[in-house]
Amino acid sequence: MENSWAVVLTHTLILTAIGLACEVVFTAVMDYPSNQDLRLKGYTYLWMVPIYALVYPACVLIYPRMSYYPLLVRGFAYMLIIYAVEYSSGWLLRRFVGECPWEKEYHKAKWHLHGLIRLDFAPAWIAAALLFEWTFRVLRGIA
Repeated sequence: MENSWAVVLTHTLILTAIGLACEVVFTAVMDYPSNQDLRLKGYTYLWMVPIYALVYPACVLIYPRMSYYPLLVRGFAYMLIIYAVEYSSGWLLRRFVGECPWEKEYHKAKWHLHGLIRLDFAPAWIAAALLFEWTFRVLRGIA
């Protein structure tokens, strides 16, 4: 597989788009019980574009080291990495922008950590991580 900048950029954009789309679907489904809006309006934040753009380079670095482990072990390890990125990016946004965009919603939840991550989202992050891994493998021709 050629690793030209065009290929890397294309793969990065694909995984970024998948992350954003999954987030919009997830927020629409999660908000439905409280708002009962059948339009199922989902949302994301523009700040998520550079954050999701980290997925492909992270896969390039992490997958070769993780590929030998069972699926659920990989999913759990990826979830921990996602939490680290979510927490640190939220902290940076709070520090430099004045507020992390998702913290108001997260503060309402029982299982949040400083309004920057939600521990009850662990299963969703494991599923998302394994979807990212599968897509990465398909893009790299190793699926």
